[in-house]
Amino acid sequence: MLIRKLLLPVLISSVLLSGCGEKKAAERVEMPPLVDVTSAKLINFQPEQKFVGRTQAMEDVGIVPQVSGYLKARYFNEGEMVLAGQRLYLIDPLIYEAKVASAKAAVEQAKAGLTNAELDWKRSKDLLRKGGISQSEFDRLTAVRLQAKAAVEFADAQEKAANLDLSHTHIVAPFTGRISQSNASIGDLVSPSYGVLTTIVSIDPMQASFSMSEKQRIGMGVDMYSGSGKRKDGTVDIHINLGNGVSYEHVGKLDYLGNRIDIKTGTIALRAKFPNPDHRLLPGQYVEVIVKDKTVRPSISVPRLAVQTDLEGDYIMLLKDGNRVERRNIALGPQTKEGVIVLTGLNENDQVLTKGLQRVRNGMVVRLERQGA
Repeated sequence: MLIRKLLLPVLISSVLLSGCGEKKAAERVEMPPLVDVTSAKLINFQPEQKFVGRTQAMEDVGIVPQVSGYLKARYFNEGEMVLAGQRLYLIDPLIYEAKVASAKAAVEQAKAGLTNAELDWKRSKDLLRKGGISQSEFDRLTAVRLQAKAAVEFADAQEKAANLDLSHTHIVAPFTGRISQSNASIGDLVSPSYGVLTTIVSIDPMQASFSMSEKQRIGMGVDMYSGSGKRKDGTVDIHINLGNGVSYEHVGKLDYLGNRIDIKTGTIALRAKFPNPDHRLLPGQYVEVIVKDKTVRPSISVPRLAVQTDLEGDYIMLLKDGNRVERRNIALGPQTKEGVIVLTGLNENDQVLTKGLQRVRNGMVVRLERQGA
């Protein structure tokens, strides 16, 4: 009996304390969740797309000898910039100078033969009128005169060919660019079959080639361009990022658009041209090509963390009158520095929830952080 009397107050106290705890816990559960909001902003947005591209030289040529002979001199340092018309190699010209001299002599000989044939023809013409020679003899002298003229023309052509061969002994740069290492040494016997002596690539300007899908081509308005990159109703700017995200300071222009869609990849080839005065770009670099529309479009932007996704798609939670939450389905655009673009479903200054989203449901009443607990 004594034990029962002692335990009864303890049990009553425990029941009372337990009831109070459950009541306070129930009150905490029923309290509206705490959230934070931000306003949807109207920003000036320039649509852009990013692609993987590769730089290439506008001019890229292998220097191949046009005549045979021993390489007598080299006039450039490997890897340097050379100018258009700058001398690169000299093939021993002695044999070709001799051929030119011989061709000149042949020209003079042919001219002398023509002079003699012309005099004979003129005399025969007078004699024919006087009956001093027959018509057949006159015809023969006329043919001799024509043959002499042809011999002069042939000799002239031979001289031009000899001079052309002689000029090919002086190998010059066809354009301004950077030259590679030499594949031939002084004293080597070179010929057209020898192969490439060296290569030259143009450096400024530089091109960047890339591809985009048919959908992107229409969305960016690139379908309005001609094959040469010209457009009547505006244009786009082309930017590139180098390795490690370093931005290239010069803006490029679209200068080529392919004439068909690749049926294997569903893409079309494009090319842009960039100034390269400091030679930061070299052929063969992988770059990130950014096609940016010049037209600035006012667009709605929200923080990316405000956007949620479920089976229905992307949506956000809006704060409406009476601190009540409303779900709003949206269509997302690209990510920008100011936030993610919302294409449809949102207006400027709409109050968007950015915190406490895990505990919020459509139609629920919430508390704002700035209003306190």
